[in-house]
This record gives sequence, C-alpha cells and structure tokens, in this order.
Amino acid sequence: MSAAFQLREAGDAALLLQLERVISPDVNARVIAIADAMRSQHLPGVRDVVSTFHSVAVYFDPVRSDASALRMALRDVASTAPPVVAGRRHDIPVTYGGEFGPDLAEVAAHSGLTAAAVIDRHTGPDYRVFMLGFQPGFAYMGLVDEVIAMPRRASPRAHVSAGAVGIAGRQTGVYPAASPGGWQIIGCAMEPVFTPGASEPVRFVPGDTVRFHAVPPAGAPVAKANQRLRGSRPAADANASRTMTVLRPGLFTTIQTGGRWGRQGLGYPVSGPMDPFSHASANLAVGNDRGSSALEVTVAGPELRVDQDTVVAVAGADLSPTLDGDRVPLQRPLRCPAGSVLRFGERVTGARAYVAFDGGIVPGDSWPVSPLVPGQVLALGEAAAHAQRPIRMIANVPIGGARLRVLAGPEDDILPTALDALISTRFIVSPAANRMGYRLKGAVPVPPGAGSMISAATFLGALQIPPSGEPILLMADRQTTGGYPQVATVISADLPMAGQLAPGDWIEFEICSQAEAQAALIEQEGMLNDEA
Repeated sequence: MSAAFQLREAGDAALLLQLERVISPDVNARVIAIADAMRSQHLPGVRDVVSTFHSVAVYFDPVRSDASALRMALRDVASTAPPVVAGRRHDIPVTYGGEFGPDLAEVAAHSGLTAAAVIDRHTGPDYRVFMLGFQPGFAYMGLVDEVIAMPRRASPRAHVSAGAVGIAGRQTGVYPAASPGGWQIIGCAMEPVFTPGASEPVRFVPGDTVRFHAVPPAGAPVAKANQRLRGSRPAADANASRTMTVLRPGLFTTIQTGGRWGRQGLGYPVSGPMDPFSHASANLAVGNDRGSSALEVTVAGPELRVDQDTVVAVAGADLSPTLDGDRVPLQRPLRCPAGSVLRFGERVTGARAYVAFDGGIVPGDSWPVSPLVPGQVLALGEAAAHAQRPIRMIANVPIGGARLRVLAGPEDDILPTALDALISTRFIVSPAANRMGYRLKGAVPVPPGAGSMISAATFLGALQIPPSGEPILLMADRQTTGGYPQVATVISADLPMAGQLAPGDWIEFEICSQAEAQAALIEQEGMLNDEA
C-alpha cells in the first residue's frame, strides 16, 4: 500500500506532490522514484520534474499541457509505488580544519568533542544525497551525527570558497562554486564536485551515496584552484558575418534566452527574461523564434553600435530609445544600416526593455549570466528566416505599481492566515529587489516560530513569507529550492507586469481562479500571434 500524499497547485504552471514533511531516507527514495517515473512518460508540455527532500515538483507549459491529464498521471505514479533505483557511490577526500575548515573548532566546542573526534564523526557515516539546490551541483546530504549537528551561522559569510565542506543542522554538503553561505565550514574537498562545460558537470544526483575521508593538505586545494565562478561572456566569432559592439553597457544589461528548463533538479536556475511577453515580442518582431537570445536592459540603457546592416526591435519598458537620434517605436522592426548607434535615455514607463536583433545573439546561453562590459563585441546569427512583423501592444508595463492576480498555494497550509493578509495589504517594492526576487515592504503577521520549513522546490512568481513577515516575490533567477512557505503564486499572464516593476513601485494582490488564469494567458498568447 502506497503512503499518503497531497497534490497541490503551484500557480497555473506547476504541480507539487507533497509527501510527509520530514527528512527521511525512505520518503526521499520514494519521491526520487516518483520523479524518475514522471520523467520517463515524456508528457507533452512538461518542462521539468524535480525531486526534493519530501516532494516532487512538475513544471509545465500551461498553453501546451493538459493540466488535468498531468494531475491524473502524477496521482497514478504516486499511487503505484514505482521501484526505487540505487544511486552511485562517491568517495570524497577532505582536508579538515585550519584554513580549510575555519569553523571546525567552533563545531568541536559546540559538541563538546575534540576536533579530531568531530572529524571521526563526520567521516563515519555514508551520506544520502537527498536533493540538489541553492546553486548548480550543491547536494544536500544527510544525516549528520546528532552530536556534531550545529545550526547555520548567525551571519552568513560573503564568500565561501569552492570545495568548502559544511554542516547545517543534520545536513552536510560541498560548495560546488564560490558563493555567499551560512553553513559551518569544517574542511575542503580535494576533488571538484562541479565542472562547468563538462558533459556531466554535476558530480552528485539525488539518491547517490557519499562518504568523506580525511586527507592531509596536498598541492593546490580546490578552494584555491577554483576562483569565483564567473559567467562566460559571449565573444564574437572571427568568422561572424555580423556583429554588435557595446559602447556603453548601461546599468545592468544582460543576454537572455527564453529560459533554461530541464536542469532545476541539478540546481540550475531557469533564468530567462523578467518580462517574457516583451522578450518574445521583440524577437517575433524581427523574425526570430520567440525564445532567441536578446538583450534585457534594466532602467538605464546601454549604447550599442551595429557593425553591419541589421534589423532591430525594442519592446517592454519605454526607456526613450533612439537610433542615431531618431525615436525608436516599440515592438516594431527597424532596419539599421551599418554603423548605426542605438541609445537609451529617460525612463518613462517600466523597468526592463528588450532589444532583439534578427538572427539573435550567438552564443546566447551561458551560466551564470554576466552583464555586458564596454567594448564587448557580440556575434549575431544569420538573418532570421521568419517574417518580420510588429506585435500588438498590451498593457503589461505599469506606471507606479500593479495589481497582480495570484492563485493560493502551494504551501499556504503552513501559514493559514497569511493569504488573507497578503491580498488585503498594499506592498512597496524595496531596494532589495533584483532578478532573483523582490523583497516587499509591508509585513504579513507570522506567529512566533513559524515562517520556515524544510527546503523544497520554488516556483516562478511565488510569494515566500519568511519569519520577518515581509514577502519575497520570486523572479527569474530564483534559487531552485527554498526554506520559506510559498503561500500564493502570481499567474503566468501577470508575470510580465511583475517583471516591469522597480524599487518604490507598489503591488497589490488579488485571488483568481485556475480558469481565469488560463483564459488570461490564452488571450496574451493571442497578442503574440496577431500583427499590430
């Protein structure tokens, strides 16, 4: 007989199958098996299937997918108890203490043991890889011996080196790349666990078993050999027939494709445009596929020179674009002769504009994404094969604020009073707003001791409620997992409007139905199929 489960909606583009909220090898083995079984069905429109400690998240395209059929398939798989497949085994050498493990002494003091005894306790058990998240290749492993279990640091470090081995509660893990972090660092792995660009960049996957063993320092450790991971900036191919040169990069201008689906289970964020409608509009206007690489311009725009004849379109925020001094109309293809310069000026509406070039930017998909720099030369692809056409405008660029429609859940049961407070409060986007998410000013009451949970999958447009009560609206670069309840999720049709908000803008939320969310998205998709 299969264990009980709950099936929850996560907005209009994801489902969450929830088992018992515990960290248990048996529960985790079951969710991994369910996730594997769902992936093997190759159902139309499914973008990603992710297993966590105790749940399975299924992300889908709400236009291409039959949501009812997906719910039925997920229920069937969960009810039939698919077979559990054993994972791989890994043996990881670790140098403990000293410069490699600055918190080892503190963990020893906390546990009442010597440093050597802490190392013995840490190297003693086999650890299960429960899930990946936080960053690509970061494996949440357990269970750590209760004696050496220690809470996260009260104040996270701004920089933790690649290879650092840490403890957080009864979890342990290896930082795959340099990043901020709050785990107690007791050592450094002497072998890499994440190799960007490799055919299999991530060493661990859910269900694997890891054993650590202590080794003395030898050679250049991973922590020093691996510098902070930086995004690879696309460089112009020497044989490229067309290029574009960045004269000035603007405040924060990046290259964005339609998003990186299929790798959330390995810790990769989906990323993609903050305003997917405007990104698609700019691409379709110049004849590209809607997900082709284009520039996302934030608030203060760049200065760009097209080096050969090119067709350009600008969509989204009105940041006063001009071509050689003449105003550029939005969402219209514009032929630019070689040497033309595209500039941006005063912000009129919105926060993000999208600039598409016929043929797109190549290469267009790198991780992590880095902003453009002065003098950077980008290669453009072959002129687009599809017809160029203007796209009909929609009112997705707010002025001063926006009222966004949400669906309840998937974790509103954890904070049952939060949803009512969420939809009855006007919030302000705080300065702590970026592509990962917006922290909102205006608190939701959270009972003492509530507002946190075992880390689980996150969803685009979800509203997390941390213990402070100040909601966080998760956006394009969100981490794939998080430890705060997601009590509501912005519907897909309103995500473009959310992506155009800036610090100081207001947000209000209102509940809608699944049917209303689907109808709104179908209407929006129709806009992309109609010429202006």
